[in-house]
Amino acid sequence: MPTDPAGLAPYAARRLFRDGLVTPTAGWSAGWTQANLLVLPRTDAFDFLLFAQRNPKPCPVLDVLEPGAVSGPILDGDVRTDAPRYRVFVDGELVDEPTEVTRWWRDDLVAFLIGCSFTFEDALVSAGIGMRHWEEGVNVPMYRTDRRCRPAGALGGPLVVSMRPVAADRVADAVRITARYPAVHGAPVHVGDPGALGIMDLAAPDYGDAVTVRDGEVPVFWACGVTPQAAVVESRPALAIAHAPGHMLVTDARDDDHREP
Repeated sequence: MPTDPAGLAPYAARRLFRDGLVTPTAGWSAGWTQANLLVLPRTDAFDFLLFAQRNPKPCPVLDVLEPGAVSGPILDGDVRTDAPRYRVFVDGELVDEPTEVTRWWRDDLVAFLIGCSFTFEDALVSAGIGMRHWEEGVNVPMYRTDRRCRPAGALGGPLVVSMRPVAADRVADAVRITARYPAVHGAPVHVGDPGALGIMDLAAPDYGDAVTVRDGEVPVFWACGVTPQAAVVESRPALAIAHAPGHMLVTDARDDDHREP
């Protein structure tokens, strides 16, 4: 592990992941945008683009690569090798969690880069709102909810959310700060009672790791870019490739590119 992952340029972070380092990427390459990844065959790509358009909170598309392309304007790297870990789904079943996916690659695959809430975490920390998963050295907790996304073609599934505990007197600040980043999930979708989202136990996330919620703190939930993976599991396309939750692609776009005045 580098001594200062926050200070790494995107190309340096990607090189470490390409060389085999596996770690959640929260707090890495401060100021540079991280992205969720979903890769589908060209025959399924339009359905997902429509799914994302209909569900912009969990699926804010930053870029769509040409079929077979592995890099693009905001990623001078390789989508097949430059995330710390991947997930491969065949007919909706998780069949592999490799550190690179070159053996799965085909010329008809279309890569979608999707906004990630890690982008606004630096802004929250700069405002004095701590990130518990940073403090505890774990992956951010993520949960499937009982809220349904609007379906598109063959794709449908539940909304997935990430959760960060926030002191009650700073919740309004967290909402205001993150609302300025609509391209990377924006403001929370829910504050408070997890049961209102169908989440029965904060200590048992569906993805990532549980974190401590202290007295005087409120769980705050943001739409999450793992939502497409939940749709893949439910809708069962023949092949899908994604990042492992919390193990993002570090892009060459700047966080400030996605902040509104």
